[in-house]
Amino acid sequence: MANNNLTSAKKAKNDEFYTQYSDIQKEIEAYLEYDPHTFRGKVVYSNCDDPFESNFFRYFALNFNRLGLRQLITTSYKPSPIANTQLGLFGDDKTIAPAKGRPKITANKLIINEVSDMDGDGAFNLQDVAAQLKANKNNEWVPLEGDGDFRSPECVELLKQADIIMTNPPFSHFREYVGQLVKYKKRFVIIGNMNAITYKEIFPLIKDDKLWLGATGNGNDMVFAVPNGAEIAESDRQKAARLGYVGDYTRLGNSCWFTNIDHGHRHQPLSLMTMEDNLKFNKKLQGKSIYDHFDNYEAIEVSFTNAIPSDYDSVMGVPISFLDKYSPEQFEIIGSDAYDGTPATKKYAKKEKVVNGKRMKSNTGTMGCVIKREEYGAGTYFDVGYPVQAVYKRIFIKHRKAAP
Repeated sequence: MANNNLTSAKKAKNDEFYTQYSDIQKEIEAYLEYDPHTFRGKVVYSNCDDPFESNFFRYFALNFNRLGLRQLITTSYKPSPIANTQLGLFGDDKTIAPAKGRPKITANKLIINEVSDMDGDGAFNLQDVAAQLKANKNNEWVPLEGDGDFRSPECVELLKQADIIMTNPPFSHFREYVGQLVKYKKRFVIIGNMNAITYKEIFPLIKDDKLWLGATGNGNDMVFAVPNGAEIAESDRQKAARLGYVGDYTRLGNSCWFTNIDHGHRHQPLSLMTMEDNLKFNKKLQGKSIYDHFDNYEAIEVSFTNAIPSDYDSVMGVPISFLDKYSPEQFEIIGSDAYDGTPATKKYAKKEKVVNGKRMKSNTGTMGCVIKREEYGAGTYFDVGYPVQAVYKRIFIKHRKAAP
């Protein structure tokens, strides 16, 4: 049992990523630019955020009046693993007086109904929030009965009261987390791994225009604080340091925002060239195979989003990163080669791997979209009687026809 507990604790520590204030600010401002009243009169709930540490709490508390919030709710899951390293505002968890027989350190619930200048200095800041909480001035700060898990009954009850959910949920529970938001019909802005686009629980929501990518930073480097002792690839630690974050920080290059709240970025059409002009002028395509027909899908391969041709009317297979540029007025999402039921036109009997012309038995890999090649060259190929090379997950799209 002890080993299981240690393993769980280690996994939890490696699943904790603390979002930077600047990333939250940029994302929220994009929604406000599109609709200044996005948050007005709304209850915002961050249900995976320790109020001691969360920059989500910090942003919404400091901007409570400007956004016109009705209420801000924040709940944490168990004690903060990086207590007092970011905000250091309310003191240690142990300052909360525990009920008889309960542990001294608990998960917390913090509800903000009002913010004002408590110290009379003419400005509002986090110290004013702390003073209001300590004076119990129309706000609430108490331990939770349970451990603060987003699936716990008390957190679900808080979820039901909320209008908008904004947080950075554990990546390992992303499918379940989104499923809960959909079940309770909540609006949300959350961070996840871009590869979640291909999940069978996520992609149908994207295809049906019930979920899309956020407005900023998608697929680019995002820096996160991590608990002391969390496993970090040294290359990621160094990249974070080069971006100005030294210490317990990591960078995730494939992070992105997922949301169902509208923003202007998703309505900006891509500027496109014809097939002929792409082949002639697009530098990314020089020496690349492009516009090949897949061997097992009725679509052509488009390796780069900026190589989508303006003059091709049938189905195209594009990278998942295309969704950061997707405008629903310009394109229709047909499906994907992963989990959504888009039928392949051909199935292959063999699953041998060929590397540099040498055949090796392998049960790994997926066929997905494949392109027929003239011969076995460098790279990994699947031998199905003739050389076909798999490409990474593809989304199938078509141009929307202009109204007559």
